[in-house]
Amino acid sequence: MIPADSDLAAADFLQAKEVLALASAGLKTPRQLLDRLPRRYEDRRRFDAFPASPGGAPVCIRGQVIDTRNRFGPRVRFYEAVVADTSGSAMGPSTLTCRWFNMPYLSKVLAAGQEVILHGKPKDFQGRIVIDHPDFEVIRDDSGPSIHLERIVPVYGNVSGINQRRLREIQYLMLDAVDPATLAPEFDVDPTYPRHEAYREVHFPESIEQADAARRRFALEEFFGVQLQVVWRRQRHDRRNGRVLGKKTELLTRFYESLPFDLTDAQKRSIREILGDLRTPRPMNRLLQGDVGSGKTFVAMASMLLAIDSGVQAALMAPTQILAEQHFLTFRKWLEPLGVRVALRTADRQESTHIELDGAPQIVIGTHALLYDDELFSNLGLVVIDEQHKFGVMQRGRLIEQGTTPDVLVMTATPIPRTLTMTIYGDLDVSILDERPAGRGKMVTALRTNPKQTDLNRFVKDQLESGRQAYLVYPLVEESEKLKAEAATVAHEKWAKRLSKFEVGLLHGKVDAEEKESVMRRFRDHEIDALVATSVIEVGVDVPNANLMIIHHAERFGLAQLHQLRGRIGRGEHKSYCILLTDGKSPDALEKLQVMEKTSDGFVIAEEDLRIRGPGNVLGTMQSGMGEFRFPDFLADTALLREARALADKVVETDPDLTGPHANLRPRIEEIDTDPAISRG
Repeated sequence: MIPADSDLAAADFLQAKEVLALASAGLKTPRQLLDRLPRRYEDRRRFDAFPASPGGAPVCIRGQVIDTRNRFGPRVRFYEAVVADTSGSAMGPSTLTCRWFNMPYLSKVLAAGQEVILHGKPKDFQGRIVIDHPDFEVIRDDSGPSIHLERIVPVYGNVSGINQRRLREIQYLMLDAVDPATLAPEFDVDPTYPRHEAYREVHFPESIEQADAARRRFALEEFFGVQLQVVWRRQRHDRRNGRVLGKKTELLTRFYESLPFDLTDAQKRSIREILGDLRTPRPMNRLLQGDVGSGKTFVAMASMLLAIDSGVQAALMAPTQILAEQHFLTFRKWLEPLGVRVALRTADRQESTHIELDGAPQIVIGTHALLYDDELFSNLGLVVIDEQHKFGVMQRGRLIEQGTTPDVLVMTATPIPRTLTMTIYGDLDVSILDERPAGRGKMVTALRTNPKQTDLNRFVKDQLESGRQAYLVYPLVEESEKLKAEAATVAHEKWAKRLSKFEVGLLHGKVDAEEKESVMRRFRDHEIDALVATSVIEVGVDVPNANLMIIHHAERFGLAQLHQLRGRIGRGEHKSYCILLTDGKSPDALEKLQVMEKTSDGFVIAEEDLRIRGPGNVLGTMQSGMGEFRFPDFLADTALLREARALADKVVETDPDLTGPHANLRPRIEEIDTDPAISRG
């Protein structure tokens, strides 16, 4: 038997060219090969009937190729195979067409007379049912039992130079060749379920349930590794000594009394949680997670007042100049009457609410410019990072290092499902704002399929004539040959003619930073009535007068993105309207958009997004710095995540420095230990 970490060349059943092909795919040892788990399974004990209609879930069918040909169109060429149903089933049509674009070499692989197994999603093409780019496998006559038929069959990601059938055979042979003792993990998360058994059952299961159980065991290993880093990071943070702040609440009391409205219960609860953190010597490390328009800014303001009342400075870093300027104006409006010295520092602007003779600023608001002004802070005690996922790890760490073990509050307007919060922000304390402030106008969201342009024009004009402003959102900057969707640049010319009596602006990602800031400032100041834009406005400024948003080709945006876009309106007292436009061709898209129509609760939308798209897609940029998850499908399994956390807690509790019985786990966290930032994201 061969060791799990030996060279693949030690396996005598592998040809030299196969060893090279596997190495090119990053597979150089038996362990790495076995860790390449099936991407899906096909139940070849039975096959699906030939599809009678397009759409629906992918199908796995068996049939015979009766015709093949290379076809050439004006812009594309494709290899086409007509496959006949040989099962004798009366359901569905007797043939269907498969197409592979720009793959003419398939003429040497696939030919008439072959029996094949196909897997793909049926669609309609000019009245015919076709499957584009299906996975396929040619059936050969095998003597004796086969690992390719009459069983649950694993299907792997492609390896260039090795076909699917041979790749399956290699995995099967490797399971018998590798020494089980050498497959043992650094930490056994489940001693009752040996790892070598899990490998066999995940690659060649006797049932789908057995495959799921094996995958769950490997997912527990992966999540244990993540949670070990989280617990280690939190333990290290808890050991640090910070300053005790928040004993004095005079400024906070005066601030409360100056407000013409009452804070929501969620805001008050969050401020109490932050106050509790400030009053302990352990530095605060808290995430303020609030839906769009939930009032995070006032919570941040209250937190900073508690800090400066204790004699330290506070800083707020925002991702864009326009957002930093907006915060500065808001802070100046509410805090200048209290005598608080507020300064703005961006690459282009430096402004203060005081003269230098008054003393150093107590609150500094800015962009990345805060990172490079070494003379700005003399006693930084609280760092607030807005839209924290917009900043890199090193950027956040550099601002934090401007102070001496400051308290840190990071904010996000992206609602995150509870299970993902446990994974992404497991080392932070979390405060959630789940209420909207009073005084906001009613929000109406409407889904419309191919409405008349004249009706849209009339509705937009009515809103603008009443003094309101509108966002007109498009998915593309410029027209594309591949995507059938109108672009913002083209639409801007059309809307400028439709709304000739009004000022129509244009904003997209290709506009330079200076022009972008200028357009947003003019829109905020109502010099622009309607703004044609892409999703670049997803994180933007507060324009309470904007009460209308029309999102064209809404099916091309994700749920979370749609919710962030909608959050640009409904911030004032006026009734607001978000209109989602779609062609109605996709049932899946309609299901997604109907979620937006039914609720404006970001946390409900986040959970629905998790259900519809799955955790791997929802995670997106939220897992910046975390690497790719191998088992994102299990991120919705709360019990599994809690089990992983409990195992990690136990390891760190019994071996706090990972120098004793768990010293072999130390390499997993060495990189994290040197990370200057307080968290990922």
